[in-house]
Amino acid sequence: MANLQLTDCAYPTITLKASLNRQQRRYRTSQARFAPKACSVNHNGHQQSVTRRLFIAETAAAVSISVSPLVGFEQQAKAEEALSEWERVFLPIDPGVVLLDIAFVPDDLNHGFLLGTRQTLMETKDGGNTWVPRSIPSAEDEDFNYRFNSISFTGKEGWIVGKPAILLYTSDAGESWERIPLSAELPGDMVYIKATGEKSAEMVTDEGAIYVTSNRGYNWRAAVQETVSATLNRTVSSGISGASYYTGTFNTVNRSPDGNYVAVSSRGNFYLTWEPGQPYWQPHNRAVARRIQNMGWRADGGLWLLVRGGGLYLSKGTGITEEFEEVPVQSRGFGILDIGYRSKEEAWAAGGSGILLRTTNGGKAWTRDKAADNIAANLYAVKFINERKGFVLGNDGVLLRYLG
Repeated sequence: MANLQLTDCAYPTITLKASLNRQQRRYRTSQARFAPKACSVNHNGHQQSVTRRLFIAETAAAVSISVSPLVGFEQQAKAEEALSEWERVFLPIDPGVVLLDIAFVPDDLNHGFLLGTRQTLMETKDGGNTWVPRSIPSAEDEDFNYRFNSISFTGKEGWIVGKPAILLYTSDAGESWERIPLSAELPGDMVYIKATGEKSAEMVTDEGAIYVTSNRGYNWRAAVQETVSATLNRTVSSGISGASYYTGTFNTVNRSPDGNYVAVSSRGNFYLTWEPGQPYWQPHNRAVARRIQNMGWRADGGLWLLVRGGGLYLSKGTGITEEFEEVPVQSRGFGILDIGYRSKEEAWAAGGSGILLRTTNGGKAWTRDKAADNIAANLYAVKFINERKGFVLGNDGVLLRYLG
């Protein structure tokens, strides 16, 4: 092989076009398009002109060698992208909107609704692939910018609650929405609603009031005898740590399939539970040092607990308890904000800076999914409609759809 040396005495005379495909050309670094005329050096140091054919052959070989490792890198990157089980769905909304809840019509799982701040209500009829904005004339007649917090369906009947106080009802799978009047004396803001049967629903406010209706919302019956603030005023001396500093509202509230509730105080220093038939909320000391971020129900009936800073705990056994054990997670220091169960064994956790975690053994071990690593958003909620349909909701209008 000739010993090639390019000297500055030579001027550009030919153009190199390496046989690279379009994808490989993306990874080329600083290779020049124009090659100067080559000169060979013999043992006496005299320069000899190299034939054009030999120079092209040698240069093409060098280019081939330098590109081959990058081809492997490209294939690896594609494989990592293929491992992700989520895709982003781009929505025609303002970037500042925070998505808060999602629900589908049970009789038609291609038909669903998506809620958020800034009076955001969107509709899909293709299973969540595409969404279009919906407007509700009765809500637009006022100067309020409603925050739609929660939505729930049973059959073709659906309910939406929001802040400032607004209650919407549909009996035709969301084709039309009727506004239901509410009392001005309602304690707190409505944060959750659950459709429980024909013309029936259960509604919760951030002050712990629980109301039930069985006549399309025209009348509501209190399921608890007092708000959480009143309960804590009676139990402040019962050993509930932090109760005396309670501000009177919930930070989060979650309902189990059998009607039990778990709620986190606004400062995260303790939590509360309620079971159907109990007259009051039951306060509980937190079993961990850090403040609680969120709590909810596992698919097996137990509890999960998230603390600020990215910690995750699971209750020992099922049902309501104060005994939890920590589970190691790779949260990278970002807070985990919600967990959604796809099945008893598989669940997904989401949180700050696009973090996504997955477990396939009921929560004993978690691995990180990089689907949202490049999305500059916090992921607030994980919602699985069934084992094949799931969504992750975030700020700035970020919506992820489960691919399965």
